[in-house]
Amino acid sequence: MIDKIAASATQALAHVPDGATVLIGGFGTAGIPEELIQALISQGARELTVVNNNAGNGDTGLAALLAAGRVRKIICSFPRQADSQVFDGLYRSGKIELELVPQGNLAERLRAAGAGIGAFFTPTGYGTELARNPDGSPKETRDIQGRSYVLEYPIHGDVALIKAEAGDRWGNLTYRKAARNFGPVMATAARYTVATVHRVVELGGLDPEAIVTPGIHVSKIVPIERVATRAAGFRQEGVKR
Repeated sequence: MIDKIAASATQALAHVPDGATVLIGGFGTAGIPEELIQALISQGARELTVVNNNAGNGDTGLAALLAAGRVRKIICSFPRQADSQVFDGLYRSGKIELELVPQGNLAERLRAAGAGIGAFFTPTGYGTELARNPDGSPKETRDIQGRSYVLEYPIHGDVALIKAEAGDRWGNLTYRKAARNFGPVMATAARYTVATVHRVVELGGLDPEAIVTPGIHVSKIVPIERVATRAAGFRQEGVKR
C-alpha cells in the first residue's frame, strides 16, 4: 500500500546530506514551508545550495537557515528587500555565494529539469552581466531568427521543500492561492520532494481536475496545523463588529 504520510518533518528530512541542493518554495513570505526549514536546521545538514525566489525575510524561515550558517550558496531572483538583513550581512562578509537569476529564467530552469530538457535558449539576460557563468566565463549565445539568445541549463535539486494546502496518502497535492508559486515546478525538479499539507484527505477526496502536483513527484507529505495570522485575526474581528 502506498502511504507517503511522514510521522514528522524531522523524519521526512532525516537523510538530507551535506552539500545537497535544496529547492525551497515560496515567493516573499507566501508559501514558505517554515516547518520543513526548521526541521532542516535541526537536522544539521551543512554546505547547502539553496534555490528560492528570495534570499530570506526577517529572521525566520529561510533567513533562519542562512543565519545558522548552513548555506554555502543561494540561487535566487530577488536577494535584497527591506528585511533581508541576514543575507546582506553574510554576502557582504563573503560568507555566502550568490547566483542571480532572472525570475522567468529561474522558473524555466526548474521546469526544464522536471521536463527532461537538457538546456534552452532565452533572450532574457543577453548583453548583461547575467549572460556570464558564476565563474565569470561567458555563456553560450546564439542568434535565432534575428534575435539574440543566451543558453541556460536546468536546475536539478536533491531535495525540494514545498508548502501545499491538501494532499492524500499517494502524495497528490493542491495549493492555496499565491502559496502555489514555485511549488509545482520544484516538485518535478527534485529527486526527493517533501510537502507540508494542512489537510490530508482520503483517496478520491481531491477533485482530479484540481490536483496541481501528481503524487508521482512527491516523496513525503507532512501534515501541519494551520496557524492563524495576526492579519486574519483582524479580519475576523472586523466581521464581528
